[in-house]
Amino acid sequence: MATYTVHKSTIQVIGPIWMPPITCAMEYSLTEWDVNNISPITRDEVAHWLSLNSGDFQGIDDFRADIYDPSTGHDIVFEWEDPESEMTYNACMWPED
Repeated sequence: MATYTVHKSTIQVIGPIWMPPITCAMEYSLTEWDVNNISPITRDEVAHWLSLNSGDFQGIDDFRADIYDPSTGHDIVFEWEDPESEMTYNACMWPED
């Protein structure tokens, strides 16, 4: 039986959308092509990639990234800059009814 390993790279973001201009959240699932365009994998390069690829947002207030780096075989994780951002992300993604 063959064993397969699947690597998933994601970026969770919060920021204001265009209309209505309210704070929203989204998770981007990165393709291998996306990861190759974030090079080197640094927080600044991830922010730059988001500035070019997050058209649904006016801007990104904060993000958390978990990116698999094929050159090292390890995940690179950038946590939220503001600890409150995780709570904002969760509230936007899974609001209480």
